[in-house]
Amino acid sequence: MGSGPTVAVYGAYGHTGRFVVAQMRERGFTPVLSGRDAGRLKELAASGAGAEVRPASVDDPASLDRALAGAAAVVNCAGPFATTAAPVIEAALRAGIPYVDVAAEIEANADTFTRFGDRARAAGAVIVPAMAFYGGLGDLLVTAAMGDWTSADEAHIAYGLESWHPTAGTRAAGAVSRRRRDGRRVRYANGRLEYRHDEPPALEWPFPSPMGTRAVIGEFTMADVVTVPSHLSIPEVRTYMTVEAARDIAAPDTPAPAAVDERGRSAQTFLVDVVVRSGGRERRAVARGQDIYAVTAPLAVEAVDHILTGRTRTAGVASAGEIFDAPGFLRALSAHLSVDLPPAARTGGA
Repeated sequence: MGSGPTVAVYGAYGHTGRFVVAQMRERGFTPVLSGRDAGRLKELAASGAGAEVRPASVDDPASLDRALAGAAAVVNCAGPFATTAAPVIEAALRAGIPYVDVAAEIEANADTFTRFGDRARAAGAVIVPAMAFYGGLGDLLVTAAMGDWTSADEAHIAYGLESWHPTAGTRAAGAVSRRRRDGRRVRYANGRLEYRHDEPPALEWPFPSPMGTRAVIGEFTMADVVTVPSHLSIPEVRTYMTVEAARDIAAPDTPAPAAVDERGRSAQTFLVDVVVRSGGRERRAVARGQDIYAVTAPLAVEAVDHILTGRTRTAGVASAGEIFDAPGFLRALSAHLSVDLPPAARTGGA
């Protein structure tokens, strides 16, 4: 057990939550295990993941207050975030502690900015949504690639996943999002979210070697379309997904991730290729790693560490690229990610 600050992890027994708890312990934090299912929390604690268990339900504010009592921060790993984000944020505001989540749901993240932006800013509170592979990493890469640019014409975030075995939480969140969209797809164009009934374009994307050019689904829209425009002046933000991964996530019988190493990571590899363009100029940033769920943990835990040590640039509801120094933050993840940044982005601090 760590001797550092106590951090509540809500949804601690979920697939991503377990990675977050393990990363907390590795970094010296003292995790408090929270979530709805007391039995699963006790099982997790018995495995050595954490000493204290505090069951809580999002429809019981008093239980959330007890879960967060004495904590220095809270990380929400429990989806669907359309259901959990607002209650846990309210509890964090009552406790006066920072809130971080790993939401990939586009509408849930947009709701967090809209609903809590003014209140959090007025209170000097820190709320960081989408501090995860989708939403957080892309935003950091785009921000780093921008460098000294104050605006850009367009940003493209291409996800080169060789496969995508979704967790039960990913499937549940996707079902909620589909119901909210009433069968429509979403993209970010002309400075706003647009909902459309047509099919997304089938394209090819020139990924860096060794992946090379691959077939992708264009406008396979992820949470980056909320995080990036929340602080950067870019009217066109497009995300892409390799066809193989898109097929995996769409198929109802694709199995959940299976661990292949001592850290519990799956064999899945990824390459995130970011291109920003402005007035005919182009800048690129690339990240490579293993297991999109596992890499979410160091993203979220590094965010907590930055917040609690005062390495932030703003308060209120803020995305990763706005609240942290993007190049420095990405360098801090070097044990978990390989990142290539343009020269204009290599001078940032930690």
